[in-house]
Amino acid sequence: MSSALLVIGGVAVALLVAMVLGRKPGAPASNTHHVPNLLDRHDFVRPEAPWLVAVFTSSTCDTCAGVWERAELLTSDQVATQRIDFQTDKALHERYNIDGVPTLVVADADGAVKRGFLGPVTATDLWAAVADEREPGSVPPGCHAGELDDQPS
Repeated sequence: MSSALLVIGGVAVALLVAMVLGRKPGAPASNTHHVPNLLDRHDFVRPEAPWLVAVFTSSTCDTCAGVWERAELLTSDQVATQRIDFQTDKALHERYNIDGVPTLVVADADGAVKRGFLGPVTATDLWAAVADEREPGSVPPGCHAGELDDQPS
């Protein structure tokens, strides 16, 4: 009887060890946010403009104000700009599954999103992105974050 108890105890310990070693860690929490790839230009101001820079913001977001200030300067005959604040236009945030602010998109006349930015964006990066979409090749090769690769350090 004692040998039977030893066998049962050994099996129980083996099962316990197998369970502990066989556990897999849970999947990491997702920290990615959604940038839409297509907009209905009639949801936004000046749908007839060839380009749209839309900035999804929130009045509780300090960074959003700076992104909007930089984007608004792009307003021209060719570029419509619009700030879409979560508190005043929640429906557009939901329609385009915006789950993080600021989210900035550059869309063409058909509503195809050509560039997207999540979080803060420098004026240089934003303006270069819009310029390059409007006139491909207008940004010098190697230009990144406003600096040319061949400049001396």
